Amino acid sequence: MSESSYPGSPTPLVKKRLEGHGFQRLVSDHLGQPKPWFSYEELLQATDGFSSQNLLGEGGFGSVYKGWLPDGRAVAVKQLRVEGGRAEREFQAEVEIISRVHHRHLVSLVGCCISDNLRLLVYDYVPNNTLHYHLHGKGRPVMDWATRLKVALGAARGLLTYMRIVSHPQIIHRDIKSSNILLDNNFEARVSDFGLAKLAMDTSTQHVTTRLVGTFGYLAPEYVSSGKLSSKSDVFSFGVVILELITGREPVDSSRPLGNESLVEWARPLLARSLETGELGDLPDPRLEKGYNPSEAQRMIEVAASCIRHSAPMRPHMGQIVRALDGSADPMEDLSNGVRPGQSELFGPSWPSAEIRLFQQMAFGGQDHSGSFGRARRDL
Repeated sequence: MSESSYPGSPTPLVKKRLEGHGFQRLVSDHLGQPKPWFSYEELLQATDGFSSQNLLGEGGFGSVYKGWLPDGRAVAVKQLRVEGGRAEREFQAEVEIISRVHHRHLVSLVGCCISDNLRLLVYDYVPNNTLHYHLHGKGRPVMDWATRLKVALGAARGLLTYMRIVSHPQIIHRDIKSSNILLDNNFEARVSDFGLAKLAMDTSTQHVTTRLVGTFGYLAPEYVSSGKLSSKSDVFSFGVVILELITGREPVDSSRPLGNESLVEWARPLLARSLETGELGDLPDPRLEKGYNPSEAQRMIEVAASCIRHSAPMRPHMGQIVRALDGSADPMEDLSNGVRPGQSELFGPSWPSAEIRLFQQMAFGGQDHSGSFGRARRDL
């Protein structure tokens, strides 16, 4: 395989097309220094020919492999699946967004590769798998409470920085979930996978209407029911992650009794009761065997309850979430936004959520929605 077959930088035609999309400006780090273009041959060598032994994860848009650069640096190489314009759109979204943001709680882009119709992205390798793996993986040690709080706060800080820096125009992640929160060996969280991110160009409404994509169990009700998406949709998804950390339960578990398959629907009445009585009840993960700080657990419960409100405008901003998690603000005051968690003028608590109705359709032979949701996968 020759270097000419797999150029280390875009051909003039590809470069012209990229510049038309603003890539000349965007493929740079936070200091304005160019990110390296890799040849396909270099990435073949780095991943040992994309060996199955180096496979870290697979998803709807491609596969991720571990690799090593000539200087010994470990990287994760994401090879996008070519399906019409999907790979191109994900490639553009990831390069545009990650190149503009640098934060220790966000995954870092090392470089990229364009060769013919191939699109590959190269990231810093984050060595300790994902939050989903540590919370829900079979045979894994129980994640202790202090680590759960640390991960929640780290991910929230990363998302806050991301939302602040890339807020003009507003960019919505669309796929916040526990398997997209990577962990290093010190359990520092790094948010990843911006390929589904969407630019919200309509600044007057602060939402964008789009085809339903994302991962079932994390989708905000207004997005499921109307396709309308905003930064508060990301807040809802983050609230589901907080619920996972509190309860140890997965967002959707079809083995649960009918009506309890959805973590959000199961948790709503328990959250309301906890906020009324100050008691944690059955919410904390029983595997912790009460090995948690009650005041910290109550703070996490208040954060989760505010994030999963039916009414998107009544959900908190990420800055409020960070203040509540780090203890610098009273969660009940900072997160209230004038409503009690689980209640709003748009959807009453007695309404079944759009997601649980969709789950019931899927479970009992209704319309097939499987193509609209992220596939189950083993992520890096």
